[in-house]
Amino acid sequence: MASLIDNLRDGAQNLRDGAWVTRERARLVGLAVLAASLFGLAYILATASGLNDYSGRPIGSDFSNIYAAGTYVLDGEPAKPFDPAAQHAREQAIFGAATPFYGWHYPPFFLGLAALLATMPYLLALAAWQGATLVLYLLAIRAVIGPLPEEKGDAAGPERLWILLALAYPAVFINLGHGHNGFLTAALFAFALLALDSRPILSGVLIGCLAYKPQFGLLIPLVLVATGRWRVFIAAGVTVILMSVAVTAAFGTDVWRAFLASGEFTRTVVLEQGGTGWHKIQSTFSWARMWDAGLPLAYAVQAATTLGVAAALVVIWRGRASFAVKAAALLIGSILATPYSLDYDLMLIAPAIAFLAADAFARGPAPWQTTILAALWLVPLIARSFAQFTSIPLGAPVMLVSFIWLAHRAVRSETPGDETQAA
Repeated sequence: MASLIDNLRDGAQNLRDGAWVTRERARLVGLAVLAASLFGLAYILATASGLNDYSGRPIGSDFSNIYAAGTYVLDGEPAKPFDPAAQHAREQAIFGAATPFYGWHYPPFFLGLAALLATMPYLLALAAWQGATLVLYLLAIRAVIGPLPEEKGDAAGPERLWILLALAYPAVFINLGHGHNGFLTAALFAFALLALDSRPILSGVLIGCLAYKPQFGLLIPLVLVATGRWRVFIAAGVTVILMSVAVTAAFGTDVWRAFLASGEFTRTVVLEQGGTGWHKIQSTFSWARMWDAGLPLAYAVQAATTLGVAAALVVIWRGRASFAVKAAALLIGSILATPYSLDYDLMLIAPAIAFLAADAFARGPAPWQTTILAALWLVPLIARSFAQFTSIPLGAPVMLVSFIWLAHRAVRSETPGDETQAA
């Protein structure tokens, strides 16, 4: 019994100080995940038939809804993507009668980019979309990390390991497999945070551009108001207004009516009935629904999560924590605050990890920090499959624990906050 207690105590200590996460282990795990991801992508392409993969789904499955919506815009019918039946019919016309339905749930802001992509052949459009946004994501992570050790003359820095871990981050493969927009969302959010004080107008413009994924911008205005960053707030608001005017001028007012009408389908079928699959959605709402909670209880759980995260973010951002802690808390909190976030949306965790990793190299890791970072990096690898087969979610619990750790660290911080960032 004493031996068991000693082993448990040693194990807890290893988790607390992060001794189990060595650079060599990180490198080997990164290489293994990257190799598996590349093999998976190669298998999808090698077994594809035309525009469809081995299972009959479009290659880059969710990108099919962007491309189909873009073709409607080019046909002069920009409101059609918001009609589920019409959108599905167009997807079937492009990819075959057996194509599953991939809904268009974006605001009209995204229609112009969809139309631009639809001017290209499908596979070329998919490659251009994923390639360009992947580069933006990598540039954002590089900017968050800051000067590399050879540039600083600091052998203890993150070295070139960052690019391996950024590419091998499991949500990258999920995003590539779905042809999704996680790279763009992560890049916009990260660059906006980096420019927050040094270039507030640019930061506001980037935040405004995030309106194409409005569920992840819910708490950003709260933080801006709570910290008195009015130039950023106004720039973001003006950006959204200008984009709205441009969309209305280009496509008319019908797209807005169609978008608002489509919200009923998105809310009831996709979210409340779990049309996407509870195991894919990484929220406390989905967690509750997966465990057979009724809608009132599930909404109550999500409301408690959102309000709790919002209150904590005000405390964190008005406090003396380092900017890295504040940025990571806002990134993770933005995922927790929405009832609808899928595993490819966990791309937002990547810049949070980068902020905290750079902070650890600069200041030394805090207790539990290395283990928290490892858990955040690994969770997209198994979150969907583990929940599918066990009905036990991992994504939301890991993010909740990480957010609570960040809040605890912020409250206990005795170091004046670092309100400057490298752009």
